[in-house]
Amino acid sequence: MKITYDPRYNIAYISLQEKTAQVETIQVSEEMNVDIAPDGTIYGIELLNANQQLTADNQGKVIVVNQALGESSEIKIAL
Repeated sequence: MKITYDPRYNIAYISLQEKTAQVETIQVSEEMNVDIAPDGTIYGIELLNANQQLTADNQGKVIVVNQALGESSEIKIAL
């Protein structure tokens, strides 16, 4: 999994796997699109207005938590 963020356009993309097939983009809401392959595989999630969605209550940080190991790491997002 890879998360990319472009502060110029305030868009984040959560890539769950490399795009190896033609995907269809489905608009879930005004702020989220999902890329899905014909077999139903989800390739990625695009977040528009990303800084507000990703940092809503975390003081400008994305927090990634590994529940199994009880570990977490923080990534600062430009506001």
